[in-house]
Amino acid sequence: MAVTQQLARISVKYLADCRRSAGESPDGDPHWDPQPADVLDLDWAPILLERVCELAGVDDVHLDALRQAIDGDSAIDLSFLNTHPHAIGPFGPAPTALSAAQTARVSELLVQMNMPTMLAALPADDTQAASLIGYGADKIVGDPRKYLLKHFNALREFYLGASQRHLLIVLWWD
Repeated sequence: MAVTQQLARISVKYLADCRRSAGESPDGDPHWDPQPADVLDLDWAPILLERVCELAGVDDVHLDALRQAIDGDSAIDLSFLNTHPHAIGPFGPAPTALSAAQTARVSELLVQMNMPTMLAALPADDTQAASLIGYGADKIVGDPRKYLLKHFNALREFYLGASQRHLLIVLWWD
């Protein structure tokens, strides 16, 4: 099974309920089970999206927003989600999160990014485009531009939905 990046849109109350459940459970079970409609699997796209933005010369503000969208922030304590045997991301770094305010700011900046233009600047040949991107882009079946646009659009829409609902985002690799 491949390790891929996962994101969940949740309320502050849901996070507090999970924290409380972990504290009350003899084995630390937080009862983490976000609604499927509020979970996004970004596959292996995060590093590739970042690389495309770097190649396109995206300004630091927008590049930092993308990085925050895929890396999260460690300011919110999620250690209770990273405890054996109920760790949500046992194969990657510790889960991270963005507050509702951070999510709103990241969403605003993602909406401003023109990924089709960035992808259009890549070589027309799929093999050459994948080679330039690196980081395993050559393993993508089909057009790497379509793969990356699909995942960027999903990320942007996911953040936009979280922002509109004033939710925070939890990120982990699983």
